[in-house]
Amino acid sequence: MKIRRKLATAVVAAVTAPAALICVPSAFAETAPAAPRPQEPPLGRSFAHHTAAHPAEPAHPAEPAKPSLTELEKAAEAARKAYDAAVAAEAAALQALTDELSDKAPLAVAAAEATRSAEAAATAKEDADGKLAGAREVLAGLPVTATEADKAQAEQDVADALVAAESAAKAKDAADAKAREAGKARDDARAAAFRRVHRAGEDKAKALAAKEAADKALAEAQEEAQEGACVPEDRLTVTATGLPAKVTAGTTVDFTVRVTNGTDRTLDEVWPYVKVEAADDLLDVLWSTADSPAWQDADADHYAGAVEKLKAGAHADVELRLKIGAFAPAGEGVASLAADYLNDDKSCGGTPEYYEYAFDVVAAAPAPAPGATAAPSATPAPQAQGSTSPRPVDTATAGTAGSLADTGSSSAVPQLALACAATVALGAGAMFAVRRRKAGAGS
Repeated sequence: MKIRRKLATAVVAAVTAPAALICVPSAFAETAPAAPRPQEPPLGRSFAHHTAAHPAEPAHPAEPAKPSLTELEKAAEAARKAYDAAVAAEAAALQALTDELSDKAPLAVAAAEATRSAEAAATAKEDADGKLAGAREVLAGLPVTATEADKAQAEQDVADALVAAESAAKAKDAADAKAREAGKARDDARAAAFRRVHRAGEDKAKALAAKEAADKALAEAQEEAQEGACVPEDRLTVTATGLPAKVTAGTTVDFTVRVTNGTDRTLDEVWPYVKVEAADDLLDVLWSTADSPAWQDADADHYAGAVEKLKAGAHADVELRLKIGAFAPAGEGVASLAADYLNDDKSCGGTPEYYEYAFDVVAAAPAPAPGATAAPSATPAPQAQGSTSPRPVDTATAGTAGSLADTGSSSAVPQLALACAATVALGAGAMFAVRRRKAGAGS
């Protein structure tokens, strides 16, 4: 489990509000001078004073603001209401289907009546056909001695029976068509009712998924709030050794980062943070420790492994390997170091600011042409890689642990950091929102 920290809205009493508000990153953005090159806060770091990307470099968009607890509560309530409405809609659809399937449904009644009418018409046609057959039989069976009047009557009976039979046939066809239409209307209504039930079920499933997601987000935020806020810990320090002042493109550089626990308690899990940039591009960083000697890539959040049970006053070293592409352009680079921790009792925090080390990238020398000999040069040979110590970005404040980069922070940064720490120490309720990774996440 790892911490991914974001500075959230400070919730403080009126007496400490000015001190808390000055810790918000926007304060630095308004007062700091222009930075010589883009510096954005690494993902997962909120205690640092580097807060805004250069306006001309939109390649690293800021993360969307984390919803507040109140917003999550409102979202969960809205999701619950939507789910309740979906449940009610499904129940209504099921009732409508039951009604349509009933024999008492209007369309079912109409279909039944039309069917009975068709059956009656069929019976009437059969009777008419029988009478016609009888009349023809009588006409055919007249004796030779029958009078002309008898013959005329028999012929009239056949003609009348034929008209009746034709009329009954037409009535039957009309009744059959009406029965078919009534039956189709009834069946179409029932099919539509089935579709409404199906859609209502799908809507309810989606509403349930949304409700569960909203409830989960709220529960995690509530648990996070109950566990307590992460705090800046300036007694947790990070230093680098072995990082040269000049690095040649196409080479690798090995250096060491030491994390020191200057607190009076054991830090149960500490994650060193290492982010290296040159020419506005991220560079590949691999890490290795005594417990995990195989070289591994730093994760997507720029954490280089983890240190377990770092005792009070103890330190741990992480070996780092920096890869510089062969075609990397010459320019300035900077390594940003920090560390986060999480204890078993859920207390957490990290270095309040970055430790940054600057270096220069030297372009790789072009390969000599075949058969060419190197011309003598009066220019002194470049210093061997690794022969110099790390060059802090701001030598005026470097100290032994490197320094803050010259990225636009004013000289008031230390005082502002102390104001933030003082706000927390006063117990005024200032809270730093923290998002923790779930157990099992890569570290």
